[in-house]
Amino acid sequence: MKKRGKDPWMPADDFGRSLPRGIGLNLLVPEIDPMERFFREVIGANTIYADEDFAAVEIAGSVLMLHADHSYADHEMAGVVVDAEWRGVGMEIRIYGVDPDRIEGRARSAGSTILSGTLDKPHGLRECHIVGPSGYIFVPSRAISREDSTAETQI
Repeated sequence: MKKRGKDPWMPADDFGRSLPRGIGLNLLVPEIDPMERFFREVIGANTIYADEDFAAVEIAGSVLMLHADHSYADHEMAGVVVDAEWRGVGMEIRIYGVDPDRIEGRARSAGSTILSGTLDKPHGLRECHIVGPSGYIFVPSRAISREDSTAETQI
């Protein structure tokens, strides 16, 4: 059941055909607004389009979609997330090539749950783990240069 009272910015089939090859993410969320705002204000995403049913956001060159639970009422995945406190259990949504320190600071200011603060990790990334408003875990990160990994990191 759609709540949208206006025409979307483009027909759904045109948007679908415009997506590049590769892997895409579509997150089911209780409400679009809190998650879209989290992406924009905390993660630093660019909102392509958002309404009560759907949002498309661009993060570091990738497009991610959000669908409100109610918009999936007639979908084969209807009911999958009913009563789920944290969604995507066991999945990390990793965002490469962004500033994890800055994003962690915005997340703290926004009152988001921080599972782990920003650290340099042995796998060559500086990253943190943040819980978004619908319970998905986001891991913003940037590559650590070889010079950074041998010198003390400035925070």
